[in-house]
Amino acid sequence: MPIPGNLLTTAMAVMPHTDVERALETALTLDVPFWPQLPNYNYYEDMYVQASEHFPGILLDVENRKLRFSKDKFIEEFEAVMARFDDPDYFDISEDYSVVYHRFLSLDLSDRPAIRGQLEGPISFGFNVLDQDDRPILFDDTVRPFMIEFMARRINVQLHRLRKMNENAFMFVDEPGLQFLFSALSGYGDLKAREDMDIFFSQIDRPRGIHLCGNPDWDFLLKLDLDVLSMDIYTNAEIFASYAGSIQQFLDRGGVLVWGIVPTGFENFEKEGIESLTAQLEGVWSVLEKKGIDLRQMVRNSMLSPATCCLVNPDKEKTVEKAFGWVKTLSGHLREKYALT
Repeated sequence: MPIPGNLLTTAMAVMPHTDVERALETALTLDVPFWPQLPNYNYYEDMYVQASEHFPGILLDVENRKLRFSKDKFIEEFEAVMARFDDPDYFDISEDYSVVYHRFLSLDLSDRPAIRGQLEGPISFGFNVLDQDDRPILFDDTVRPFMIEFMARRINVQLHRLRKMNENAFMFVDEPGLQFLFSALSGYGDLKAREDMDIFFSQIDRPRGIHLCGNPDWDFLLKLDLDVLSMDIYTNAEIFASYAGSIQQFLDRGGVLVWGIVPTGFENFEKEGIESLTAQLEGVWSVLEKKGIDLRQMVRNSMLSPATCCLVNPDKEKTVEKAFGWVKTLSGHLREKYALT
């Protein structure tokens, strides 16, 4: 299994740091490191901006930190983008859009059990980016199919580049927008979303997975053709545990669950400790075991991470760094308890 499991550690990419080297050093403390996304360092390091590079029709205002879309500009630029569609360098993230990514690429990480990259997914990108009429481009039947193929190609190019560094590289598709998918106000139904996500993942090389910190329809997510699902279990434990049947099917397919258990927000972090977080996590596992899930199978097909990203804390990056440390400590305790090697 390319994605290691066995309660090894990783984290979501968005971090509050303004120092590239310090952020990288923090990411490298985990078993499966990643390249951080640092919007406080530079607007180009924002996850939506990085996904927008070379997307036709984009209007990027770096000074005012705004990302918009113009349908007229999309039409004007479309043919030029299609002319470069088979050029992998065109679809990679340039150094202008991420100094951090290119610094990560210079590292020797061949001895790690795996490494990880990420890119914003089409649902979240399409919800977040508004056109000239203040309408999410996800609702545009002309733009959406192209956006799905464009994002899939960008993810594959990054994955292939990371595989040159470590053969067990994998990708998170960041999809925070999935928690709004079934809102009555979304204007984008679950049947269309299922069709689009199936098309999207059919174009992405394995291993492939989704990360989000919200509370989506877990049944919808667990039944997608994913290899890994990363989630905020600290907040969503009770509702997630109610989907035992779909969780079992996911595990039986070899899927890996990344349990985000350590809070990174200052207030929640201050009121917790290793013992309380261990009890919370094992409490969820106990509920699922009582519903018929093989605990040993679940633990072997699991990783640990912080619960969420956090860009605003009174102590800036310090709580996030402490949370990373707690994830490692928690992993060590549980790996010893469950005799994982």
